[in-house]
Amino acid sequence: MTSVALYNQDGSQNGTVELNDAIFAVEVNQHAEFEAILRQRASLRQGTHAVKNRSAVRGGGKKPWRQKGTGRARQGSIRAPQFRGGGIVFGPTPRSYNYRLPRKVRQLAIKSALTEKVADNNFVVVDGLNFDAPKTKEFAGVLNNLNVNEKTLIVVTDDDKFAALSARNLTNVTVVTPAGVNILNVVDAQKVVITKSALSQVEEVLA
Repeated sequence: MTSVALYNQDGSQNGTVELNDAIFAVEVNQHAEFEAILRQRASLRQGTHAVKNRSAVRGGGKKPWRQKGTGRARQGSIRAPQFRGGGIVFGPTPRSYNYRLPRKVRQLAIKSALTEKVADNNFVVVDGLNFDAPKTKEFAGVLNNLNVNEKTLIVVTDDDKFAALSARNLTNVTVVTPAGVNILNVVDAQKVVITKSALSQVEEVLA
């Protein structure tokens, strides 16, 4: 099994921890990562874009001129698309951009991303992140002890409430729970810092 160093909060090493090879040592599938990222980015789109068609534009209830006898083409409303100020034809309407991706593909994508982080030594496991109160400065000190200065994804359990509150205001730091780990956050971060208890929960979800 793959093993990585286990660190304390002060940056000292506290042995090693074994990782599940079915999650952290899979064959990397970049196409699955691409499809999963594309799906997640699409689901983030608001889809609230809209235009007014001829039925939604104000006015135009009266025929601009009589049907026959003028020598001009017949018209029913000045709000028809061919008139200035008229409705828009085939314009965007509110819609959802979300679409389904097979669960196995989504799991393969997140496993591939985590495997790459472990292979590149960008996966840091901490024995615990214990804080008596929310202290952003103290959490910045912990990251400094761990030599983590890049864009970082912090994964903590729901019990690590003070740790999450301490880290959320730091620049280039994203905090999630094991249930919130997703392909976009993992790929976007240069380093992943995860507590030992959160690691167990991630392995339970993805195993």
